[in-house]
Amino acid sequence: MSTAALAHETVPSHWRHRHLLDLERLTPDEIRTLLDTATLFKEATDGCRRKLSVLNGTTIVTLFFENSTRTKTSFALAARRLGADVIDFSASSSSLSKGESFIDTAKNLEAMGVDAAVVRHQTPGTPHLLAQHLSVGVINAGDGPHEHPTQGLLDIFTIKERLGDLAGATVGLVGDIAHSRTARSNLWGLMKLGAKVILCGPPTLVSERWRELGVEVSHDLDAIVPRCDVLNLLRIQFERQNTRPFPSVREYAHLYAMTRDRLKRAKKDLLILAPGPINRGVEVTAEVADCPQSLILGQVANGLAVRMAVLWLTCGPRSTTRTGGESSSATRIY
Repeated sequence: MSTAALAHETVPSHWRHRHLLDLERLTPDEIRTLLDTATLFKEATDGCRRKLSVLNGTTIVTLFFENSTRTKTSFALAARRLGADVIDFSASSSSLSKGESFIDTAKNLEAMGVDAAVVRHQTPGTPHLLAQHLSVGVINAGDGPHEHPTQGLLDIFTIKERLGDLAGATVGLVGDIAHSRTARSNLWGLMKLGAKVILCGPPTLVSERWRELGVEVSHDLDAIVPRCDVLNLLRIQFERQNTRPFPSVREYAHLYAMTRDRLKRAKKDLLILAPGPINRGVEVTAEVADCPQSLILGQVANGLAVRMAVLWLTCGPRSTTRTGGESSSATRIY
């Protein structure tokens, strides 16, 4: 589809969400719609390099209460690529420092004509709470250890570009599963698309109770490496831990870092992912992070396409047609 044609399209009628809060509650078809739309935008913008005007007149505010490089920049750039205006909210210089509540602050921004809020917060459920109080779209950019839906989507999008159908693929999520919102979003999305998921890490970070969701649990990276088609290497989130879950970083790296020796025992076409920021020498060695099988920078690039898709689906124009006095959504994009 050409850029000019895309500018006149409307959000698919089968996409009925004004918010993106998690992947757990999305259906497989809804996840496929997000991924297909990301493909559409990536192609229409020459790899997310060119601008479109599909969100002209739309204003997006980024409400980030935790540090971020990739996600915050990616959302802002994705919004501008679609023609939207972006407000970068700073909590430290806002009325929150004067005692104003989080909800009141958000409602004031809404009253200024904001169309959607991209929210990152250290407390799980914050975007869900905000969605209950605002009429504009709310997009979860990470809520504590709960979920990070766009990171999960861009990871899955990156895998899908290489493997095609995910059904039957074996994906290992390695590292700090206990505190990882990325792991949870990946888990839900991958399972819904038919992939086999293995969670791997120290027993203190990977509970046996994960098996109740139908995933495999392993505490031995060497045992699962030869079986995996994809390894997603997760950062140890020391900032979320009250106690040290293993004796030392050196011991963790010895047991769970993806090294050149482990790569030699893997499938030749193994894909290496890492949501970042990566700590070289902890979850992955430098030579593996930069090897041909590594898609780490590809994930960052694909984050633009995925977030363009999410912003358009939640904020884009919805066409209505009248039939017998009833209004219904119509679509021309698929």
